[in-house]
Amino acid sequence: QVQLVESGGGLVQPGGSLRLSCAASGFRLDRYVIGWFRQAPGREREGVSCISTYIGNTYYQDSVKGRFTISRDNARHTVYLQMNNLKPDDTGVYYCAFQETVTIVTWEPTFIHYWGNGTLVTVSS
Repeated sequence: QVQLVESGGGLVQPGGSLRLSCAASGFRLDRYVIGWFRQAPGREREGVSCISTYIGNTYYQDSVKGRFTISRDNARHTVYLQMNNLKPDDTGVYYCAFQETVTIVTWEPTFIHYWGNGTLVTVSS
């Protein structure tokens, strides 16, 4: 059973930065896609970014391009999301997600195999 443990959320002012981490364990094959979704109050869960651990290709939602950077440490089975120039619209619960595919095909909730419990990010002055 895959387990995902997130950390790094918190309260930050607009324009500030945070780095989220997600440590994965319990998987059999070391080739998967891992990344982040977020959900704001009253809104649907949306894909933010993901990365293929084997190929290294990445995906970013348009609204975070140029501000967020996803990276992975395969030896530690950990993925990071560096979030810069944060905006109030970035507020929400950020969920780590795991997909048992070698490369990125689609990054939507329906196709996720495992979820973390989420970490809250609040961007407010």
